[in-house]
Amino acid sequence: VEDRKDSATPATHKGPDPSTSSTKDQLDPDDPERLKQQQQLECRENVTGTSYWQDFTPKVLTESANISYRFSCPGPGVFRCTLTGLVFGTVQEAELQYRTVQWDERLLQPAGKTAAGPLFNIHSPDGAVSQLRLPHCETMDAPLPEGLLSVVHITDDGMSILEPLEITDTHVVVNVPHFSLLGLVWDVVQRFINIIRPISGQVLLFLRPPDRDDRILDVLLLPNNIPLSEVAPQQGTAENIKISSKCPLSFGQSYSVHCEPEASIIQPEDSTFEPNYGPNFFPAFEVFLTANQEKVTLMVQDQERTEMWNRVVKLTGPTSENVFVPAEKLLLAREQFVSRVSEANLNLLLDKLLGFGVINDGEMESARTETRANKAREVIDMVRRKGSEASSCFIVALRVVDPILSRLLNLS
Repeated sequence: VEDRKDSATPATHKGPDPSTSSTKDQLDPDDPERLKQQQQLECRENVTGTSYWQDFTPKVLTESANISYRFSCPGPGVFRCTLTGLVFGTVQEAELQYRTVQWDERLLQPAGKTAAGPLFNIHSPDGAVSQLRLPHCETMDAPLPEGLLSVVHITDDGMSILEPLEITDTHVVVNVPHFSLLGLVWDVVQRFINIIRPISGQVLLFLRPPDRDDRILDVLLLPNNIPLSEVAPQQGTAENIKISSKCPLSFGQSYSVHCEPEASIIQPEDSTFEPNYGPNFFPAFEVFLTANQEKVTLMVQDQERTEMWNRVVKLTGPTSENVFVPAEKLLLAREQFVSRVSEANLNLLLDKLLGFGVINDGEMESARTETRANKAREVIDMVRRKGSEASSCFIVALRVVDPILSRLLNLS
């Protein structure tokens, strides 16, 4: 989700990019007080007239193929998640837990609605959060059509439509008496009438590991309010190339990708852009590059051959200085592994390591008696001390047990 300035009044649609925060210190889930202090320290306040928020980077929890987010709000305020773009208005201290879930279009169709953003499953104490801002992908060069955007609230009792209190440059604002499933939707009729109106899209690039003589660059065309944190784990061992991604895109429009110097193959020749809010995100194009290319100029054009996006792309790859032996990789990943790995996946990892012959029965039973964090420390240190072969087995086992965490730790 690209960071843009949130405006305090609906009539104001322009503004510079706000500052964003970066997290360097690893959060410690086993020390709640330290966790809270670290999260408060990493907050950065953005002020825009009478509207403000504090940026936070949530704790990312992985369980098999599922990803979720957690943050402890220190008290009343407005807090924005730097990964998803969600903004929470809180009236008291609160523990937030949230994740994306799959839309059920069968619920939306009878109401004449279709998904306009991810569907979030949000949990917090009742009454702790009074207001929610969901990121949209509309371009604000002209006024929005009346009734185009709204928010659906899905509970066990059914679905209700929440009309926006305000629509800013970047967010749709609603009051929320309690949480369950909440997501942004378009009115189908208004979206069809305004089909030529472009949305704010993004071009995401993922470079696959070299395979014989070719390298493949995957190009994804997506709405701008889909979090990179939801897309990247699905791309396997491909490396996300960090580059300015903003690109206007129109639904139903055909786009093509071009490369200089010329790539050996780009497939398909063109692709029609359609809204996609998961659960799966696939490349729109595959660009086959020669092995010795260090950088290329990549372009996205519409069906009239109008250039919509043009970037010089550096094709980064591991250099000799950055190639670590497996035991060194584990040492670099140790702190985050201890913090992030779940109890269930730790037990599965122990089973895999026993099956590989990396650890014996006594070592496994000794590790199982520890608390989650101590168990994680004991397992990774035990394997690391056994050298490169054991460490390689650990990396392979983690890829199988928890592929998302493996990618986050650069062990994929």
